[in-house]
Amino acid sequence: MLLNKTYLTIVLCIASLTAYAQYTEVINSNRPGVSRSAFSVGTNVVQFEAGPYTVKEEHTPLKYDVSGFGVDFAARYGLLLPQLEINIEGIYQNDTQTDYRSSIPSELERSNFKQLTLGAKYLVYDPYKNAEEEKPNIFSYHANRRFKWKNLIPAVAVYVGANFDSKDNPYTAPGIEGFSPKVMLATQNNFSSGWVFVTNFSKDRIGSDFSDFQYILTLTKAINEQWVLFGETQGIHSDFYADNLFRFGGAYLWNKNFQLDTAVTFNTKDTPSVFSLNLGVSYRLDFHKDPGLDNGTSAEEEAERKANKKRNKKNKKNGDDTSNNKRKKETQEIDFDDN
Repeated sequence: MLLNKTYLTIVLCIASLTAYAQYTEVINSNRPGVSRSAFSVGTNVVQFEAGPYTVKEEHTPLKYDVSGFGVDFAARYGLLLPQLEINIEGIYQNDTQTDYRSSIPSELERSNFKQLTLGAKYLVYDPYKNAEEEKPNIFSYHANRRFKWKNLIPAVAVYVGANFDSKDNPYTAPGIEGFSPKVMLATQNNFSSGWVFVTNFSKDRIGSDFSDFQYILTLTKAINEQWVLFGETQGIHSDFYADNLFRFGGAYLWNKNFQLDTAVTFNTKDTPSVFSLNLGVSYRLDFHKDPGLDNGTSAEEEAERKANKKRNKKNKKNGDDTSNNKRKKETQEIDFDDN
């Protein structure tokens, strides 16, 4: 039991340290859910996130169904400041809509971008920055698991973007085309024991006749250093489309720059009913440099340098201890001979 607790303490320490900075030693992906975290990927980090999915919808009152596939994608870049991230996000879908209202079903082939948005996110408040009291206690397993009221104060980020919708898009409301603004507020709480809670509140296609409001609530749990589980609910409200979606799934950290994930999405109504299965990947190109260094050393190189310095210091200490023991033994032998 002591061994397990020691291992978990190490895991918690690593998770806590990486949570209190924009740049992290391992990839910081928004997947497998659709919510956006409050933190950026870190300066000079280029990150790609994508996932193919299948979709099945059935609208009972209107007697039609939709079957097809698609892919959601995002490219993220940490620009100039640790708090700033620019990104492009999109969803492309190809499906077949089958209408059963007549005696002979008719099919309509559809394909287009359901979403294509260019935007920027900025972290306006970080409660974990320079919080010495929030550093993990490497000597106490229970201290790291204890609930702290300060954790209820979230990190807060704002997002501003622009949507582009093509003319006669089958996935958007009639009359929506061209550019339209999008704004979002994102919050993130990093609790002890690997729990993270993210919220998004957004207003999309502002100025159009069918502007919608969305909220997303995501709760994730780190099982260990590689596995994460999550649950999510998404509410969509507009005059064109309204829904409440639920997602469950998990992610696997293959290495520090590569993540795999999967999720299932469904709702509880029949106007239409929705079921979707998603697989995804996240990959980053890490060009981050530590701004505190003048020699342009990368964060990875600096971490290795510190580890080597610590190792050398420990070896030196062990060598000094060995020399002291040798001198002490020689002194004892000389004293013995004199007697």
